[in-house]
Amino acid sequence: MKILLTNDDGINAPGLLALHRAITEINPLGEVFTVAPKSVQSATSHGVTFHTPLMVEPATHLEGFAVDGRPADCVKLALSTLWPERFGAGSRPDLVISGMNSGANCGVNVIYSGTVAAAIEAAFLGPPAIAVSMHLGRGRALFDVGAGHARKAIDAILSAGTLHKHECLSINIPRCEEDLPDTPEGRAESMRSRMASGSPGMVPTGRGESYECGPDADEPHDPHADMPISVCPMNTHGMVDRFEHRVSPSGQDYYWSTAGGLDFHGTEPGSDVDLLFKRHITITPLSFDLTANESLERWRERIG
Repeated sequence: MKILLTNDDGINAPGLLALHRAITEINPLGEVFTVAPKSVQSATSHGVTFHTPLMVEPATHLEGFAVDGRPADCVKLALSTLWPERFGAGSRPDLVISGMNSGANCGVNVIYSGTVAAAIEAAFLGPPAIAVSMHLGRGRALFDVGAGHARKAIDAILSAGTLHKHECLSINIPRCEEDLPDTPEGRAESMRSRMASGSPGMVPTGRGESYECGPDADEPHDPHADMPISVCPMNTHGMVDRFEHRVSPSGQDYYWSTAGGLDFHGTEPGSDVDLLFKRHITITPLSFDLTANESLERWRERIG
C-alpha cells in the first residue's frame, strides 16, 4: 500500500510525526510519502491558494515535501504533480491520511478543520481518505499514545474491507495526556505544549484551561487503556461563541475569541461529541456533497 500523509498543523507537528511512526515503524502499513504545510494552518478549512506561488522544499526528516500553503493546496499539488513525479505518471496513492491533528475535529468543527479539508479534498479527487484528530485537554499531550490508538482504528477500518473511491472517514481519539499541576508553572507548560503542537491557544480564564476542554477535561483517565471504537454521526449543534472586548494601545477597539473549541449549544446522544467525551474512539463517514437532497423536490415544486 502507498500512503499520502498530510495535515494542517505543519510538517513538523508532533501529531504528524507520531502518526508517521505509528504507521511505518511497527507492522508498517506501506510506503508513506508526506506532503504537508510548511507552517501551522489550523482552522483554515478548505481554503486554496490562487494568487501567490506555492513554494515547495524537500522535508529534512521525512520522505516528502513541505508546502508553503494550506492543507487543500498540499493535497491538490501532491495528487496532481508531486506524487506522479515520485511514483510515475498516472499513479495515485492507495490511501490518504490527514493528521494526527492536535485537537478534536468533531461536531461542526469539521467545517472549519484544515485536517478534515485535506481528507475531503483527497476523497473528492478520488483516493479514499482518513482524517485523524486527538482531543486535547489540560495536560501534556501524549501524541505517540494517541497515534497508537489511531493505528488500531485505521487497522479496523482497513480490515473491514476495501475503501471505495471518494470515501472519507474522520477518526477522533479521546485525550491522551499526563496531568500537569494547576499552578502558574503547569499552566505555562500547557500553553507551550499547545503552541508547539499547532493548537490555536488557550482560553484566557486564568484557570489553565486548554482551548478545547470539554466536559471531561478534569476526569482522570488511563491514556494506555483500550477504548471502544464507535461509528457515529457528527453532532450538528452550533458552537457557543464568546468574544472579549479589548482596546489597543492606539485606542482601536478589537475582539479576542475566548470560546472553547468544544463548547456546543447542545450534544446529541450517540453523536461524535457525546461518545468522544465518553472515551470512545469515534469514526464518522463524511461527504463532500453538500446537497440537501430531502429539500430538492420541495424546492422544485415551489420554483415550478
